[in-house]
Amino acid sequence: MAEKQVDRTREYVRIESVTKRFGDFVAVDQVSLSIYKGEIFCLLGGSGCGKTTLLRMLAGFEMPTSGRILIDGQDMASIPPYERPVNMMFQSYALFPHMTVERNVAFGLEQEGLPKAETAQRVAEMLDIVQLGAFAHRKPHQLSGGQRQRVALARALVKRPKLLLLDEPLGALDKKLREQTQFELINLQEKLGVTFIVVTHDQEEAMTLATRIGVMNKGQIVQVGTPTDIYEFPSSRFVADFIGSVNLFEGRLVDDEPDHVRIRCGELEAPVFVSHGISAAPDAEVCVAIRPEKILMSRTPPASGENRAQGVVIEIAYMGDVSVYLVRLDGGRVVRVTAPNVERHAEDRIVWDERVHLAWHPSSPVVLTN
Repeated sequence: MAEKQVDRTREYVRIESVTKRFGDFVAVDQVSLSIYKGEIFCLLGGSGCGKTTLLRMLAGFEMPTSGRILIDGQDMASIPPYERPVNMMFQSYALFPHMTVERNVAFGLEQEGLPKAETAQRVAEMLDIVQLGAFAHRKPHQLSGGQRQRVALARALVKRPKLLLLDEPLGALDKKLREQTQFELINLQEKLGVTFIVVTHDQEEAMTLATRIGVMNKGQIVQVGTPTDIYEFPSSRFVADFIGSVNLFEGRLVDDEPDHVRIRCGELEAPVFVSHGISAAPDAEVCVAIRPEKILMSRTPPASGENRAQGVVIEIAYMGDVSVYLVRLDGGRVVRVTAPNVERHAEDRIVWDERVHLAWHPSSPVVLTN
């Protein structure tokens, strides 16, 4: 998403050294995190990394083994789930099949004993916001997947929580509908001003939705940042490899200056010149990460004697907007390169088994020391 400004002085959720153990298994390991009012924060990670356990502790369905959670400045240790200023939307949506859309959305308000007139007004307002007013009297089975997702969202938001927790909210939708719903979710969040915490394993979803992302691995948050930070400036090999596609080369630091470094990688014919310094000891072993879209591919050799390689195209995948090329370098390493399909009929397009030259700008590589 376009990275909107969030007021970093208005901390709404504070997680302090939270650990959760299930017997000998540590599901969440010493996590500390601040989430600000009005932002969409995504917890991103693979299965079993601890992200859903952390979300359930925020909701009050699990209690931390140690550490504490504060919401709006209040310690949640003694606050049961139903008294927290929080609502949670589950991946399965959990709609009541025998109730209409209107009754599903009203259910939580009715349980709280709100007057019928106020309940009806709030439900009608919420259904209009999620553009389901015309479907109020339908049953869930009469709706599409995207419409059911919006009913679940309306039911969660009609209670006016200050914090909404979403566990894989778009996982049940097909790709095109998921992309459309992501933008609807952003617009709805901006309209209502509710703080969202979203758990997802889908990198594109996190990059689209989030003002900031917390990448989780083995129960720990390994990096927090904006989508741009996470993608362009990964803090570790794990983050670089987990987010998007990347080419990783092991190497050794041979020239370390304040404004640049040179790295010798055994799998590349020429040194890698990087136009920024790093904090590493001379002759240190490092890893160079280069994104596929930042590699230029040509039939002619580049002018520079650095940041270059050559090889043969062994695979091509046409993806519509881009083509993905797999190039086997002379040393045997296979490198991934992507190129936009700007022209509909490109007669000079590179094909299988062609010999090509690869090059990249000195600002493109990221040097990782861990």
